Amino acid sequence: MQYRRLGQSGLKVSELSFGSWVTYGSQVDTKSAVECMAAAWDAGVNFFDNAEVYARGMSETIMGEALKQLKWRRSQAIISTKFFWGITDGPNEKNTLNRKYLMQAIDGSLKRLQLDYVDLVFCHRGDPNTPIEETVRAMSDMITQGKAMYWGTSEWNADDIRAAYEIAERHHLHKPVMEQPQYNLFAREKVEKEFARLYGDIGLGLTTWSPLASGLLTGKYKDGIPADSRAALKGYEWIAERVTDAGKIAQVETLRPIAGDLGCSISQLALAWCLKNPNVSTVITGASRVSQVQENMKALEVVPKLTTEIVKAIEAATA
Repeated sequence: MQYRRLGQSGLKVSELSFGSWVTYGSQVDTKSAVECMAAAWDAGVNFFDNAEVYARGMSETIMGEALKQLKWRRSQAIISTKFFWGITDGPNEKNTLNRKYLMQAIDGSLKRLQLDYVDLVFCHRGDPNTPIEETVRAMSDMITQGKAMYWGTSEWNADDIRAAYEIAERHHLHKPVMEQPQYNLFAREKVEKEFARLYGDIGLGLTTWSPLASGLLTGKYKDGIPADSRAALKGYEWIAERVTDAGKIAQVETLRPIAGDLGCSISQLALAWCLKNPNVSTVITGASRVSQVQENMKALEVVPKLTTEIVKAIEAATA
C-alpha cells in the first residue's frame, strides 16, 4: 500500500480506502464490519469513509462499534463523515448546509461513531438555499472546536468549491481541502475536466467514490442481478437500472480480454485505472465480505502493469 497526500495538506491517506455506503446497516452487521475493516487495515488501508445519511445513521453506529472492538490507535486511523441530507424531518434538519444543522449534525455523528473527532468532514452536496459563507464558517468552526481535522465537499461544482476556498482565504478561515466526486471509467467529466484547474490553483485533493460504477465494472451483471447484490436491495432500484444497461455491459465485456492478459479481474483493472490518475488521493472501495476486500486490494499489483498503451485500450473500450 502506498500513501498519498490529501491535496496540498500534510495528511497521508492510503491510495485504496474503505467505505460503508449501502452495505453497512443494509448488508453488513457489526460482526461483518469488524471482519472487513480488519482485512482492509491489514492490507494497509488507513481511511474509512462514512456519512450521516448512510442507513439513516446506522452505518455510523456500526462503524463506531467496530472501531471500539478493533481497538486501533486513534492517531493511526482516518475516519470521515458527511452532512447534507439529514436523518430527521424538519425545515432545518434535512437537505441543508445551514449553520444550525451542521453544528448539531457533527455532534450526532461523533456520538454514533463513539469518537471525540472525525478526521475528514464533507458537505455531502451543495446547498443553493444557504449562503456559501455561512457554510464555510460553520465547517471552519468544526475544525476550530476540534471536532474535525479537515473539511471538504462532495459532488460540488468547481465554481462553488473555488468560491468556498476564496471566502475562507479572505476571512482567514479553515479552507476546504478535498472533494469527493464519483470517478470511474463511465464517469470522468468532473475529475478530468471540470476540476482540472483546481488541482494546481487551490491544491484540491480527491477521495473518489464508486470506482466500479455501482458494480457494473465488475462484469458480474452480464447474466442478471445476483440475489446478494446491492442492486437487489429494496430502495436501490436506481442501481439496478444502471448495472443492467445492455450497452454498458457490452463495453465492460470488452475489458475482459485486457484484464485476462494482465492476469487480473475486470474490477481490479477498473480500480487500478482510477489509481493511475495522479490527482486522485484515494479510491474508496466497498465490500460486504472479506473476500471482496482482498480482491479489491490486489488491484494495487495491477497499477504498475498499466502502460500508456493499455490505458488507451481501456479508455477506448469504455468511451
